[in-house]
Amino acid sequence: MPNRLATETSPYLLQHAANPVDWWPWCDEARQLARETNRPILLSIGYSACHWCHVMAHESFEDPDTAAVMNRLFVNIKVDRGGASGPRPDIPECPSDAGVARGGWPLTMFLTPDGTPFFGGPISRRRDTGCRHSSACWSGSPVHSPSNVVRSRNRMPPCAPRSSAAAQQARLDQLRRRAHRDALRDLLDSSFDSRFGGFGGAPKFPHPADIEFLLRRFRGKWRRRAREMALF
Repeated sequence: MPNRLATETSPYLLQHAANPVDWWPWCDEARQLARETNRPILLSIGYSACHWCHVMAHESFEDPDTAAVMNRLFVNIKVDRGGASGPRPDIPECPSDAGVARGGWPLTMFLTPDGTPFFGGPISRRRDTGCRHSSACWSGSPVHSPSNVVRSRNRMPPCAPRSSAAAQQARLDQLRRRAHRDALRDLLDSSFDSRFGGFGGAPKFPHPADIEFLLRRFRGKWRRRAREMALF
């Protein structure tokens, strides 16, 4: 049976209309359900031209066992990153911004029932593992406040990286959290791809936080190198 996406106009959302996942489009009813049932929101963002979005759909969203876990633990919302469904000023930027800094698309963000992101990142090929960890993080907080959820998030084991690029980004995240600016600078310098641009290996996505870091380093003896990497 088709889910609620069957009545949408976005090609990307329609591609998921036959999933066993009980998908909602981004709407007030879905968010109200999350608040009433005190379940976190699983927000899945992608677009129809994204190769890895199709891979994740096939490996996770079409899998009945994974869908059963998602349906039991979350209110599941699917959003078209490509904007085929038109402008959506009601969708906050923070979930997308927080996730893009971690790697790219497809993006899965876990939100509290009031819409505060507490965990997320790009595609995971471990099927329902990330769902279970995120649910445990949420249900394990004695008080479901954003600060408590964020503290619990830091104890969650990370999803297995899909590639060396994902592992590289995980390392960058760790260094950024600890504010080890010199170590971050050295890691960006050593992983910079002077032929094709970007950092590490494929697949690559622009990481705004890293580029902003380089833009802020346009001084001292490292100024020219930082400018080269940021612009190229």
